[in-house]
Amino acid sequence: MSQCKKRNRAITARRQHLKSVMLQIAATEQEKEKSRREAEKQNYLSEHCPPLHIPGSMSEVQELCKQLHAKIDAAEEEKYDMEVRVQKTSKELEDMNQKLFDLRGKFKRPPLRRVRMSADAMLKALLGSKHKVCMDLRANLKQVKKEDTEKERDLRDVGDWRKNIEEKSGMEGRKKMFESES
Repeated sequence: MSQCKKRNRAITARRQHLKSVMLQIAATEQEKEKSRREAEKQNYLSEHCPPLHIPGSMSEVQELCKQLHAKIDAAEEEKYDMEVRVQKTSKELEDMNQKLFDLRGKFKRPPLRRVRMSADAMLKALLGSKHKVCMDLRANLKQVKKEDTEKERDLRDVGDWRKNIEEKSGMEGRKKMFESES
């Protein structure tokens, strides 16, 4: 027993040591990655954004503003062109996926959820809040008075079936049956 406990302790201690070593390596790698990204950012900024030197006279400042506006316009045009290209390619991808499903003969069915909604709420959602439509279907029904039919009257008049059987039992009951039939 004691050997198993010592062995388990040794295994857990080794696991903890390996974990701590891995965490230290990961931390150093993270620091290296962070410094690499910072250096890359500085290189990009130095290439694309030269240091700004503000001239002293008003005409030179206006010329600088014109140059900056021209650069901004060029960057905006490039951004717009890229957005249009992305939209176009995404549309082409959707069309190709649809053609692919059509060729395979399989259609992807969207997952449907059951929605509990009354008829009034559904009409309100479809027509908007401007139209107030009431779907009280029972209000439009006709009132019908129930007339007693002959069968129902006979059944009511017969009453309890046990009394009927008692009356028809024996010779007197059979005699009454024959008399009523003829």
